[in-house]
Amino acid sequence: MAWGGGIMKEEFHSPLAESMQSFVRLRRGSGLDYHCQAQLLAYFDRFLVEENISEPIIIRTLTERYQQKIAHLCPRGQYNRFSVVRQFCQYLAGRDSSHYVPDSLRLIHSRNARIPYIYPPEEVRSLLAGASRLLPNESLRPLTYQMLIGLLYASGIRIGEAMSLNLEDFESEGRRLFIREGKFRKDRWVWLSETTSQALETYLKQRSLLLPDAPDAPLFINLRKRRLKHPTVSGAFRQLLEACGIPHTNKAGPRIHDLRHTFAVHRLLQWYRDGEDVNARLPSLATHMGHVDIQSTQVYLQATAELIEQVDQRFHTYFTNNVKPNGESS
Repeated sequence: MAWGGGIMKEEFHSPLAESMQSFVRLRRGSGLDYHCQAQLLAYFDRFLVEENISEPIIIRTLTERYQQKIAHLCPRGQYNRFSVVRQFCQYLAGRDSSHYVPDSLRLIHSRNARIPYIYPPEEVRSLLAGASRLLPNESLRPLTYQMLIGLLYASGIRIGEAMSLNLEDFESEGRRLFIREGKFRKDRWVWLSETTSQALETYLKQRSLLLPDAPDAPLFINLRKRRLKHPTVSGAFRQLLEACGIPHTNKAGPRIHDLRHTFAVHRLLQWYRDGEDVNARLPSLATHMGHVDIQSTQVYLQATAELIEQVDQRFHTYFTNNVKPNGESS
């Protein structure tokens, strides 16, 4: 990487360096920051240099050797690096069909990976009620944590994104939040329901009694009227879990981040119940959650009993309506 004119510029050195630069410019031109992905692509560029390739052509054996090269990484690391390489190969093949496009790696969770916890609706209600009873009861703290937990559950944004929100990032008339530099430094708008937007307006009215409404002031504040910090939030959330009788450990969770997993599963569940075309809606869910592709979103879609029941009902309905008793399709 090199700095020039205050802007970070990737340096590629393999025979495919020029194509890599064009690819990164194209991705950024579509609205992506693509900084982290460009760094991952640089690993592949370094690999090509080490392989001492003479022709700027991607062949199958080359991608297979690279897959072996990154085999020491954790499953998520392998998946992220290879996904960027596959995107680059697709870009090359679109210009020259002689380039090979490898299949996507299947993301295999490590044995030590945490299993996301999906909060039942009654536990979410219990957490919200518990937050309203936090001390000091005459302070803004109870309302702050009630709003924070409600927002995470209702919107699916990351806890880090919520703590980074400023007052100017909430557009009440449009009922939306502007997420600045989320994961992969990507900006996006997140639309809110009417009830969530109204709850946020109520919180901000109380908050305005404590601090001036400067646009760049933090939206969520602590008792010292400063921006919330992750250790403080995590500690308060563990206290809420204990107060609500929700079993937990520091290592195994459940965690506040699991509210994001819960949002994704409950949104999918609602689409099934409403008869929506789930596959058609998944790209919009990926965009809403700030993911670069649907595969990243699928990590959040844990198979709960309610979700499995809805999938089973939909299959039964399809089978009943489209398959004749003798086994022939209608």
